[in-house]
Amino acid sequence: MSIIEDIKLQYRTGGISNKMIYWNIAVFLLSFVFYDFRTGIFNFPDWLAISSQPKAILYYPWTILTYAFFHQGFLHLFFNMMVLNFTSRLFLTFFNQKQYLGLYILSAIFSGIVFVLSFYILDKVSIMVGASGAIMALLVATTTYQPLMEIRLLLIGNVKLWHITAVILLLDLMQIQLDNTGGHIAHLSGAFFGFLYIKLLQSGTDLSKIISRVIDFFYNLSSKKKSTPFKKVHVNKSKVSKPVSSKIVNKDKTQQQIDEILDKISQSGYDSLTKEEKEFLFKAGR
Repeated sequence: MSIIEDIKLQYRTGGISNKMIYWNIAVFLLSFVFYDFRTGIFNFPDWLAISSQPKAILYYPWTILTYAFFHQGFLHLFFNMMVLNFTSRLFLTFFNQKQYLGLYILSAIFSGIVFVLSFYILDKVSIMVGASGAIMALLVATTTYQPLMEIRLLLIGNVKLWHITAVILLLDLMQIQLDNTGGHIAHLSGAFFGFLYIKLLQSGTDLSKIISRVIDFFYNLSSKKKSTPFKKVHVNKSKVSKPVSSKIVNKDKTQQQIDEILDKISQSGYDSLTKEEKEFLFKAGR
């Protein structure tokens, strides 16, 4: 199995957090179209990065979400994906994948809107990219729900989750006027949205259902098939359909083997599979 096929298989069998990381990496690679090799920076256009000018949002409203999948450089992407992997594992310990996706998207939109309003009030003009606001929302949401959860840190030992979150938020507050003001505003607004999301969820309102309904609507819209007129089929009863029976048996055996492999992944992880099992699962997924 080639590396590309292995990545495809991990993408199919991985959860929403793995897919989110893959999406961010894929968008980052595509964004090299806007890379200026002379200056060494990315020149993102107003129709992809979010601009602090409200007029730009009116022309390109989708930028309140697209900005959250672009990054200003490799280190920006690397550290964001490291933290995203950490916060995703924590969040998915208590919540499901639909809530994860809903919170990620809604917090990114909320952070983008707060950034635009803040810079408009401060009379500053800038653009912003990065997933930090959504990542902070996941972290603060988990902290709000389970603040006393213990996390083991290298060279430090066990610390409470709320201690980690408090230090990160304090650093954002201290640096908000020094540099990257827009980024720190996005972090803090994402954190606020994560807190708000959990409080509303505990009172019975799940904001993530908004995104789930939108996705389901477009999915159902695209999967609708045109109805075809009924056709009468004449069956020759003298013929025995032995091949059909054989296919059903084979299909059951194949599905049984797939289920066994998926159970093994859920218990021991994808890396525990043998080479033959990986190849079988990849071929079955085609």
